[in-house]
Amino acid sequence: MSQTPRADQLRNRLVDEILAERRVPADVEQAMRTVPRDAFLPGLELENAYTDQAVTIKDNPGKPLPLSCASVPSVVAMMLEQLGARAGDNVLEIGAGTGYNAALLAELVDHGKVTTVDIDSDIALHARATLNATGYERVTVIERNGLLGAPENAPYDRIIATVGVWDIPTTWWGQLKDGGRLVLPLRWRGQTRSVALTRRGDELISEGMELCGFVPIIGQTGEKTAALNADDSIRVHYDEDQAVDTEALASTLQPGKTALEMPSAQHVGGEEPFDGVWLRATASDDRVCRLEVTAQALKQDLVRRPAIPVRSPVLVDGDSLAYLTVTREDAEPERPFRLGAAAYGPQAEELAQDLIAHIDAWGSDRLAVPRMTVTPTADGAAAGHVISKPESHITLTY
Repeated sequence: MSQTPRADQLRNRLVDEILAERRVPADVEQAMRTVPRDAFLPGLELENAYTDQAVTIKDNPGKPLPLSCASVPSVVAMMLEQLGARAGDNVLEIGAGTGYNAALLAELVDHGKVTTVDIDSDIALHARATLNATGYERVTVIERNGLLGAPENAPYDRIIATVGVWDIPTTWWGQLKDGGRLVLPLRWRGQTRSVALTRRGDELISEGMELCGFVPIIGQTGEKTAALNADDSIRVHYDEDQAVDTEALASTLQPGKTALEMPSAQHVGGEEPFDGVWLRATASDDRVCRLEVTAQALKQDLVRRPAIPVRSPVLVDGDSLAYLTVTREDAEPERPFRLGAAAYGPQAEELAQDLIAHIDAWGSDRLAVPRMTVTPTADGAAAGHVISKPESHITLTY
């Protein structure tokens, strides 16, 4: 494949920047230094093709491909590390996108096989054309609903999804070898994490998970969104199995209502992540949802500012809620921000205390990652606290 010296320079610089932030396996590094990302992003300036960010690209004039088609390169590297594809593997990718990720997979499996599927005919056509043009004709591209997988080329050593998945389809179980690995951006309780799952008989067992963000796959409707005020500037995102009374919540969040605020004992530094609070809470609490507060609501001072306005964990119970907050305090220079809770409604104090308990549990071991176990719903209820979905049961244990 033809590569210009400038493209080579920019590609290597991008990989060097990723390596400065995180460990990347040698084979993934080599693949990312080899595949010309710019060739998969038509109409984009060369420099923009080699930045560590998601981008919108255009295939046909005036018809942009979805944003998820060009994922953040550092996230691509992270998920390929989780996947652990090896030479000779048979790999299925759900979500063809630009074709770039399939080209990377082709490099990793060498003489193995790569199949990529996408529900959008234009995206599948673009991926096919670009893979051919860059020398990756051996990749199989199929236009199909990704929830169906590709049984004609199964069984697979590895399956990777590059779209957000709310429930793990039974069809994927039948196409993954025992001992094989599934990597996917799994969505539950309003959050998304890239989870690496290894099949052990009738169970999928996690071997790591990292925070990420992907647009949801087409065809799964288990996630709900509801406005909590007339301006639609405050929203709650929840799963279909959660009993969320949106009308009651809306009546609680009336203008002029004052939040009950409660501090935790946990402080964080400016760059220190605290998303583990959300993750840990979901391991035992079915009231965890996502709160979204727009800039308009903040400007109007409708609610106390959440920790991250567009996506903060919130406990919801009837007509009451409590969500995560961050307050700056100068008493601890190394960790000047205190985590806490803001709550509204008749049960405000109880919910705030429960959220503080989740924060403090996270604070006792901030780097802890739970073990996720997934079983098919058809096998019956799993032991422990279960997050139930139509096709799978999920448990998290610390």
